[in-house]
Amino acid sequence: MAFLISRADVLVVGCGPSGAVLASLLARRGHRVIVLERHREVFGLPRATSFDGETARLLAAAGVGAGLSGIAVPATGYQWRGADGRVLLDIAFSDAGRYGWPDANTMHQPALERLLGAALAAEPGVEVRRGLSVVDISQNDDGVTAIAEDESGATHTFRADWLVGCDGANSVVRELAAVPMTDLGFSFEWLLCDVRLHEPREFVPTNLQLCDPARPTTLVGSGRDRRRWEFMCLPGESAAEMDDAETAWRLLAPHGVTPRTAELLRSGVYRSHARWAQQWRQGRVLLAGDAAHLMPPFAGQGMCSGIRDVSNLSWKLDLVLGGRADERLLDTYTLERRAHTKAAVLASVKLGRVICVTDPAAAADRDAAIRANGGGRRTSPPEATPLATGFLQPGGGDVIVTGRFDDLIASGFLLITTEEPDAVSAAQRASLSGLGATVVHLGPGDHEDGGYLDYLRDRGAASVLIRPDYHVYGTAAAGATGALVTGLLDRLGPHRPSG
Repeated sequence: MAFLISRADVLVVGCGPSGAVLASLLARRGHRVIVLERHREVFGLPRATSFDGETARLLAAAGVGAGLSGIAVPATGYQWRGADGRVLLDIAFSDAGRYGWPDANTMHQPALERLLGAALAAEPGVEVRRGLSVVDISQNDDGVTAIAEDESGATHTFRADWLVGCDGANSVVRELAAVPMTDLGFSFEWLLCDVRLHEPREFVPTNLQLCDPARPTTLVGSGRDRRRWEFMCLPGESAAEMDDAETAWRLLAPHGVTPRTAELLRSGVYRSHARWAQQWRQGRVLLAGDAAHLMPPFAGQGMCSGIRDVSNLSWKLDLVLGGRADERLLDTYTLERRAHTKAAVLASVKLGRVICVTDPAAAADRDAAIRANGGGRRTSPPEATPLATGFLQPGGGDVIVTGRFDDLIASGFLLITTEEPDAVSAAQRASLSGLGATVVHLGPGDHEDGGYLDYLRDRGAASVLIRPDYHVYGTAAAGATGALVTGLLDRLGPHRPSG
């Protein structure tokens, strides 16, 4: 039995964090979104356990900033320790990070998904259809059609201008679109153990990597009352022999975690991968999140990268759907996010090659080399990675730091300038307004300490033009602000309003 066609501007397949954030961002820009999710309820098992300050900022832009403190706990730091217990790497996290949020936050992923789900439920432009599995996709010049089946086998038809697959590592959308993956072949099996401690217990730092060749082990926070231990499967150990509760309790015991002190919420062997899709756009079908990339967990950037994907994609889809930009703008999504995520995958693999050492002599050499190069000194977390290419003026790409200035302005393009108002013509202002952009003029006394004036001064610039995903499009010297705006408008293509 076939049902009537349901129509939307965008179909989102998958209602995990990436899909939910994308749907929320599009709905907040006035678009009709249908989300198709095969699970009837929020998937109850955690996958990711943390997000960084940049990601918190992007989640806030999706409408859930006020709820993050209720589901996340700021992490105090991240250390690596060698077999002798000495510190190899020591990163201290701040509760007031450079992006206006804690540098690192631990969380229980189902709680985050429920928070995002509540935000979606409050958006009249979003319809979430659960219990539906996509089985076919077709497209033409006018749009894309998805066929989904419910549990009874009945089919449902959906039609939209664009479809985005946010349906995870085993993406059906990616398979139906016949998108190949680049696989680095870096893969290890780990026993993952999620526990709830019966009594509060302080872990300093919050996150710890034991680089012990006898058994590399990861200890991380997972929200308010949960923690995760991950134990690397050693050469010669099979997943079958590791994948049981008795083994989990045996490995947890040296850490003071026993059936008397904790509840084992789940244990299971998982295999990490290092892959990315070769194309993130096939016509009117796009990929995001784990459907587009997989990386080892050592940098904690899997879910964060997915949310960066949809933050990048949402404003571009918004402009294209509104006729304010040529659809070629969407090609920059693949260009920007594939390069950015490839770097994150490679960095995670590099960390994994250091961590996953099981030969004692090789581990001793590693530890000595790290210490000889200054290892063990306390450092701050790295800044967000800038974009290297794409929809940018040459020299752009930085992630602009604004603190909580985000709360004071509308989402969209932001032009900050120290020049007089007539530096941007009335026609240009009208075009910027048509893009939903905000123009802010800074006087000599504004944001003197570590703010926009410092940013401009350091670059010899009078103006900075910031994209909706907080990456800098470009800067302009005094007298060149008008040219900066013209360059943006010209690159958006012939469909933008002329003002």
